[in-house]
Amino acid sequence: MQFHHHGYVSTDPRILPAAGVGIDRPADLPEQIDVLIVGSGPAGIVTAAQLAQFPNVVTRVVERREGRLVLGQADGIQARSVETFQAFGFARQITEEAYQITETDFWSPDPENPAEIVRSSVTPDDPKGISEFPHLIVNQARVIDYFAEYARRAPARGDIDYGYEFVDLEVTGEGEYPVRVTLRKISGFTGAGINAAKVNDDEGEVVTVRAKYVVGADGARSSVRRSIGGSLAGSSSLHAWGVMDVLAVTDFPDYRKKCIIHSADGSILHIPREGSHLVRIYVDLGETDEHDAGQVRGTSLDEIIARANAILHPYTLDVRDVPWHSVYEVAHRLTDRFDDAATSPDGKGRVFLMGDACHTHSAKAGQGMNVSMQDGWNLGWKLGYVLEGRSPESLLKTYSDERWLTSKNLIDFDHQWSTLMAKKPEEFSSPDEVAEFYVQTAEFPAGFMTQYTNPMLIGTDAHQELASGFTLGKRFKSVLTTRVTDAVDVHLGHHHRADGRFRIYAFADADGARLDAWARWMLEDAESPLARFTPSGADIDAVFDVKAVFQQHHHDVDIARVSRLFLPASGPFGLTDYEKIYAAHPNDDIFAARGISREGAVVVVRPDQYVSAIFPLTATSELGAYFASFLLERNV
Repeated sequence: MQFHHHGYVSTDPRILPAAGVGIDRPADLPEQIDVLIVGSGPAGIVTAAQLAQFPNVVTRVVERREGRLVLGQADGIQARSVETFQAFGFARQITEEAYQITETDFWSPDPENPAEIVRSSVTPDDPKGISEFPHLIVNQARVIDYFAEYARRAPARGDIDYGYEFVDLEVTGEGEYPVRVTLRKISGFTGAGINAAKVNDDEGEVVTVRAKYVVGADGARSSVRRSIGGSLAGSSSLHAWGVMDVLAVTDFPDYRKKCIIHSADGSILHIPREGSHLVRIYVDLGETDEHDAGQVRGTSLDEIIARANAILHPYTLDVRDVPWHSVYEVAHRLTDRFDDAATSPDGKGRVFLMGDACHTHSAKAGQGMNVSMQDGWNLGWKLGYVLEGRSPESLLKTYSDERWLTSKNLIDFDHQWSTLMAKKPEEFSSPDEVAEFYVQTAEFPAGFMTQYTNPMLIGTDAHQELASGFTLGKRFKSVLTTRVTDAVDVHLGHHHRADGRFRIYAFADADGARLDAWARWMLEDAESPLARFTPSGADIDAVFDVKAVFQQHHHDVDIARVSRLFLPASGPFGLTDYEKIYAAHPNDDIFAARGISREGAVVVVRPDQYVSAIFPLTATSELGAYFASFLLERNV
């Protein structure tokens, strides 16, 4: 962690100096807002947290609840999300309080006595080693807490405005704030999603605000989606599940391990929760009748517990307390639009949808919260770039293009997984069918199969072979390196913070001659990205965080000969930043691990950690042209 660059700091260094709109942030909603976010769930709060790093952007989050979420239905945190937490500065803290999944146990009917279940197989949770981060279980409410805290500590001092219900909006297309939004001050709402409840009928004052952009992160029954004529389309599996968080006493031996259980009486997905004692149990309630008007949703808690005990036989579950339970029917639905471009007066998207407002599916693959957070990060930095004048408004179209395909792939995967979970034991081709599918598809639910291809942001694959292990359009997969100036071993990607900057990793050639020439061009040429797109008077790394990675052992890198590009001046005192120079780790050579050419390479990574371009060190004009395709000159 770096601080002191603006002067001596003895307080919490995670609290950044207030800047721009964060200096005197008004307590009440302003009449004019750059970005109005409706809903403070995972998608909305990540959008807000990213935008809080843009101090010149007025961002407000409205939430109809009276206060923070207490009971969230989502709890599975995939490794890609933990990478995201690292970028937002709280991966270590949340990992310490979470339950960590290290392996999954599979239970099936005993071949000798099918009325009883036996453990049939065990698989490591990440058998392929696809991430250095773990798979976690932690309450959605705590995830939101951490992102909200990040926003409050960021320069724009973001926060949540509770007690506002979205009523409607109109895109007028007029003036600087072309979206007119009607809100109502309310009280009595608690919970979120399927937990939402209104405890009184009080309705308060109607408030009208004008916004440049509106983000609908208000759940599967999204009122924002309705206001732009959008809908969710898809299918229901006609299969119901009861879900309950329980505090119980049991003789089931794998009570504190993730288990996938199939028995003659149905199926269970068993997930231990944080805090050691709590467990979430998804209980198969069987097929439903499409004409019964959802009667299964009236299934009692006692019946769910009884069904769980039948499935667990010969083991018993003595439930002592149930903090939360619900019944739901599996549905797979995808919105017909992620923005309002098709209906807005000038064809420009000004209202964006994300999270459950766009895609709904089963909870058993642990994807809802994870995919929603990536929706928020994807749109957040793009809104910041457009509103600060870094990029043209056309950049925002890439949000819908990129996230629609990701959501479609999610729906397809979840349909396979939920169908498999609902199978009866006699329908499997082998007792290991579920375990084999779980291992074979591990990379998708972990969040690492997303690959963007939009040509505005993702360069051509003409130079992919220069860094074959950093696949274009996929997330930057970190590798251990040694920071040269202090000999500390660090994961290169862990310094990619959610500060809105592009990362440019310059991998040196063997003798460093090409790297030196590339660095001179970056510093001195009028056509370099630094010269064209860094605002006048700003630090040299305000937009681009440029790092050098050498092939040699860190003892063999001569700091005195390294370009000043990698030792930039920072802050009002012009202090040297010593955290831009890295060397290959002797036990995990990044050049070998990621197939990086020994002739050197330049790898560009977007603010949301996706690899966006790869170039030779000699292709300076190509690098400049890549950034010029979506950035606006700001050197005046």
